[in-house]
Amino acid sequence: MKTENSMQVYLRLLKYVKKYWPAFLVSVVGFAIYAASQTASAKWLEAFIDAVESGQLDQRAMLALAVLGIFFIRGVGTFLGNYGLSYVARYVVHNLRIDLFRHLMLLPSSYYHQNSSGELLAKLTYNVEQVTGAATNALKIAIREGFTVIGLFGYMLYLNWKLTLLFLVVGPVVGVVVGIAARRMRGLSRHVQQSVGDITSSASEAIKGFQVVRIFGATRAETDRFIKVSQHNRRQVMKMVVTQSVTTPMVQMMVAGVIALMTFLAMDPDLIREMSTGQFIAFISAAALMAKPVRSLTEISSMIQQGLAASESVFEVVDTEPEKDIGTYEVERADGALTFKNLSFNYEADGKPILNNISVDIKSGETIALVGKSGSGKSTLAGLLPRFYDATEGEIFLDGHNLQDYTLENLRNQIALVNQQVILFNGTIAENIAYGGMADCSREMIEVAAEAAHVTEFVQQLPDGLDTLVGENGMLLSGGQRQRIAIARAILKDAPILILDEATSALDTESERHIQDALENVMQGRTTLVIAHRLSTIENADRILVMDSGQIIEQGNHSELLQRGGVYANLYKLQFSETTAEPVASQSTDQEQNL
Repeated sequence: MKTENSMQVYLRLLKYVKKYWPAFLVSVVGFAIYAASQTASAKWLEAFIDAVESGQLDQRAMLALAVLGIFFIRGVGTFLGNYGLSYVARYVVHNLRIDLFRHLMLLPSSYYHQNSSGELLAKLTYNVEQVTGAATNALKIAIREGFTVIGLFGYMLYLNWKLTLLFLVVGPVVGVVVGIAARRMRGLSRHVQQSVGDITSSASEAIKGFQVVRIFGATRAETDRFIKVSQHNRRQVMKMVVTQSVTTPMVQMMVAGVIALMTFLAMDPDLIREMSTGQFIAFISAAALMAKPVRSLTEISSMIQQGLAASESVFEVVDTEPEKDIGTYEVERADGALTFKNLSFNYEADGKPILNNISVDIKSGETIALVGKSGSGKSTLAGLLPRFYDATEGEIFLDGHNLQDYTLENLRNQIALVNQQVILFNGTIAENIAYGGMADCSREMIEVAAEAAHVTEFVQQLPDGLDTLVGENGMLLSGGQRQRIAIARAILKDAPILILDEATSALDTESERHIQDALENVMQGRTTLVIAHRLSTIENADRILVMDSGQIIEQGNHSELLQRGGVYANLYKLQFSETTAEPVASQSTDQEQNL
């Protein structure tokens, strides 16, 4: 990713503001009115003192009305400025957050493996809000206080240009101080944003895994871990506070020094004679009024640096290359014939190969079972079909066309997937079955899919039936119930290719038998890849591929592999002996109890 300097980042950020230039223009006009009222206040003071000194007391009505007028105008300017810029600010946050989320939906799987969900959530929430500091809040202060300084400075030049030029002396010194503070603030802002991501990750893991935390006595350990990251965040924020708290008084003292010198020189008898009493008091008042806007202008530096640091983290995600989708070929419904040709894959360029030179042909409608010990590459091989990852070497063909030739959307339309770790979304059971592109499916189709996946069996016992809310990630349902919903989702999709990754692992024996019957009906006429550890569930597969260390070491149907007496036969005998040993042990226990 290319590296951008501060100005490039800021200009890129201001493009989000540019879309709402009418509202921004309204805020500029409002703040200009506000600044004019500040200068008018100094002018009013001059007129008031001169009127009192000269005895023109008949002007009291006009001066009194002028006070109301000045504050009314200031109120109008403040409203227009604040509302206009707040309108822009919230749209900037909204659009930036949408762009970030939309891009997150397009990023490759590898990005999610390399970045924690807590860090990404922090970017979507905290970092995007910080961006408004640079995009709008800093502009608000710069425009409002900038106009105020210009108005007061111009009025002071009009009254006495010699004294006013003293302000120009302190300008470069203030610039140096602010520049040093700005560089430190930006670095600290990056650390603060990173620490917020750490807090989110720590809290998210502990909250999601609260049962594991408690059963293994890790409550104190997780609390200590959270305290540690929160403490780190506190220290980083305090460093920012110290930097800003030191910078602001230094600038104020410089401005105060100029005002003090100006006051001393202004009381020189020769200079006093050049101004009326009203002008003299108005000049000193205008100089004093400049202290606050000058201080505010120095504080926007820290705001801008926080916003720029946040912008960099957001744009870093937005600039990350999305999934490669250069294919143009599309088909309404594929036949489902698959060919893996000299296929190799590894997650890192210099890492250990996960798949090594695999070649296999799968006919349309064939059911292929993948078995082997954990880490043998079964799930990785299946995950290459929807192109969650692209092969490091070799090719995969669907109906004779390279997967790279298909558009990603069209390719994934041909595939239904049931994972071992079922993902449900916070909605109703029906909404989770008819998820995504199936949202327009009729109620009747949803009910048929639910019946086929044996979802109806437990749904009938729920008060709201298919309209029952499942909670976050289906936490209100059992593991078996969640898995049945995932199977119903795959049935409803009716895709020509079906991937079942431990699809019945969370089911009890009785439910598994029902689901197995349903799956066998669903698999008819579809190319199916079944990943299973329970070998009893794949005995009817057309072909079984036994994998080890990323290679296919045996293949054939259940009977052939048993007769061969190889790895599969040994695995089957091992599992069969374990399952038959359980009732024997149970029987012995019963006999002991009877004795």
